Amino acid sequence: MIGPAVWLALLPLRLLAALGLRRSLILACLFVLAVTAYGVAEDLGLLDPPASAKPARPARPARQAAPSAAARADIPASYLTLYRRASRRCPGLSWSVLAAVGRVESDHSRARLPGVRSGWNVAGAAGPMQFGIGTGRAGNAWARYGADFDGDGRRSVYDPGDAIPAAARYLCAAGAPHRLDQALYAYNHSWAYVAKVKAIAARYRARGGWRR
Repeated sequence: MIGPAVWLALLPLRLLAALGLRRSLILACLFVLAVTAYGVAEDLGLLDPPASAKPARPARPARQAAPSAAARADIPASYLTLYRRASRRCPGLSWSVLAAVGRVESDHSRARLPGVRSGWNVAGAAGPMQFGIGTGRAGNAWARYGADFDGDGRRSVYDPGDAIPAAARYLCAAGAPHRLDQALYAYNHSWAYVAKVKAIAARYRARGGWRR
């Protein structure tokens, strides 16, 4: 039994046939009607899109250079772990860059300088990664990028577990890794600083040693 909707859809064709038009014209009209009906159904979301032939492969994590012997000799083991872990917060950023920043800023917290373990230096920077904390010309980047990254219940610029991931977040926001020079210059407004960090980072990376 033909439903009312189908009967109404075929009514124009019956009228055309009754007028004596050739069968080819009727078939052409039927084809146009079918295409129109398909388009309407697609627009209304009544048709499911075809399933993908193959599921998309998950993206591979970026390769990271293994630490060189110089890096392992110079960087405390706990800090090396933090640098490597924190770099994942900025896809493509090498851990060696973070480690080089830490080396220049505070010698991985070993420097006996004002602001490294408490207080702040003359520019108003503090902690192992020397973030501005709003007390001088260094500004207050810590207020924007700092967080309790290590989940110990406190947010401290002096805690490397918080400061190192914050540095990764800062560099990423400033353009790293694609515009690394620009990001490093934003971190410390000196092209000599940029060159020094990059040189140390290169020394920290093992040649030919890659890990995922």
